[in-house]
Amino acid sequence: MTLPLRYEGNHSSNLVCKLKKSLYGLKQSPRAWFESNDDHTLFFKHYSSGGLSVLLIYVDDIIITGNDDKEIQNLSNCLVQEFDVKTLGRLKYFLGIKVAHSSKDMFISQRKYIIDLLARTEKSVCKPANTPIDPNQKLLFYLTHTQPDISHAVSILSQFMYQPKEYHLHAAYRVLHYLKGTPGKGVLFNQNEKVEVEMFTDANYASSMIDRRSTSGHVTFFGSNLVTWRSKNKMALAQGICELLWVKNLLDELQIPLFSPMKIYCDNKSAVNLMHNPVQHDHTKHMEIDRHFIKKKLEPNVICISYILINNQLADILTKGISGTQRQKIILKLGMDDIPSPA
Repeated sequence: MTLPLRYEGNHSSNLVCKLKKSLYGLKQSPRAWFESNDDHTLFFKHYSSGGLSVLLIYVDDIIITGNDDKEIQNLSNCLVQEFDVKTLGRLKYFLGIKVAHSSKDMFISQRKYIIDLLARTEKSVCKPANTPIDPNQKLLFYLTHTQPDISHAVSILSQFMYQPKEYHLHAAYRVLHYLKGTPGKGVLFNQNEKVEVEMFTDANYASSMIDRRSTSGHVTFFGSNLVTWRSKNKMALAQGICELLWVKNLLDELQIPLFSPMKIYCDNKSAVNLMHNPVQHDHTKHMEIDRHFIKKKLEPNVICISYILINNQLADILTKGISGTQRQKIILKLGMDDIPSPA
């Protein structure tokens, strides 16, 4: 940065310019635009009439939405007047994600990205696979934004980015073969009046043949719609609760109230009992930090942890290779669907 032209005054090296507003290019500049405390790409405005306008920004791509069409149009007009922007109409594509609308729901998928990926890897004419991972294989990367059913496979494969072997390549090809059969699969969002947050969380025990680390996963629903999912090595239940709290804080900022505690479903009776009736001994001492964190959220009824039968555990698809009817049952309950190929 240099002094403005025609600047008059003492040009001593001890003097600096004090900016009265944000200046593009400075490292502090992005902080001047953050509105949401929970998502730094989210901006919102509440109106006295009860209206809400929301901007979701990624670099130079912007989504504008809200519950008042007039305010949305006013906001769009202001942006056009102040900046050199191009209005593309109703949302159809965003960061490689295709968005399809109907009168009551919305569907997101990445068909074009999958087709391009298959072409780049010369797998356009490969034979489709029924599952992304061989359930009998114990070895066991970007499409998980709209396909949670491959998150477990991607999580495992990403552990071998450094010095991968030939069998890792074949495992990656297996995912491509699976995508070949489901290029239009994505997540369906329905309109509903169910205002509650639910999470299904699951973990296996020392499943990794490399380092014996455990894999855990969770899926989060707002109403009946799937909003977040994750498959990760050795992620504690407390970390899943952190994501629940993030969802709640985001809803609070958007002034969407929750009238009941957020629900967590776990298929491990011992874990559920330990949260409700803590018993400290040498075998559970290492979990005390997480337990106290969870206990603070249980007592004021922020969250509610319940046991669920393993057959109803939707997070199973994020921690192990599942095939057959159980896999299809979970995919259906996650709200995943397949759109027909375009004519």
